[in-house]
Amino acid sequence: MIKGIIFDLDGVIVDTAKHHFKAWSLVAKQLNIPFGEEQNEDLKGVSRVNSLEKILQWGDLEINLEKKQELLDYKNKIYLNLISKISSKDLLPGVYNLIETFRMNGYKIALGSASKNAIPILKKLELFELFDEIVDGNLISISKPDPKVFLKAASLLGVPKEKCLVFEDAQSGIQAAINAGMYCIAVENKGNLIGAHKKVNSLNEISDISVLINDLSNKKPNEAKY
Repeated sequence: MIKGIIFDLDGVIVDTAKHHFKAWSLVAKQLNIPFGEEQNEDLKGVSRVNSLEKILQWGDLEINLEKKQELLDYKNKIYLNLISKISSKDLLPGVYNLIETFRMNGYKIALGSASKNAIPILKKLELFELFDEIVDGNLISISKPDPKVFLKAASLLGVPKEKCLVFEDAQSGIQAAINAGMYCIAVENKGNLIGAHKKVNSLNEISDISVLINDLSNKKPNEAKY
């Protein structure tokens, strides 16, 4: 039976993809490397350091460590400025009610995100107090699809990995959940993600968590439906 719920941040709780896109676009522009929506999708769930490495690979470009750090700081400065005005009004549909429902029914709640800005974002969204544990890019430096971020979350929650359910919107995140041996629900409306046990266009589609949990309990954690 599922006992632990792990949420990704960007694209599941709040849509900050547009802010990442703008910030990375400005970094790529400095490097004269083409950067569009397709490239931005490939960076979902990927740490800041590894995202820069991907951009450099796309441009077949090598730079020294000092320049890399300069670009990472530049990207983060732009991103922090862009998200400085977000609030609970920016929560994606169904997020607050779903987290509250899980909490009221005794489930433990964790965040599993590559973002190093997860805590300030959750505070701006007025969700920080609803999470039992937060695992972010400050705790885990290895990006998804490596499962460490989710395994760490399960460990902190004190819940066996096979009793955890992950909500993800990125292919790398879904693969990380699979690699961790957990259940996974894909949150997307484009139909591009594969490997999850279930798909929803939005979290407000989940009206009865008991039905959801019972449905998933009939499957194995690594038994992907798609």
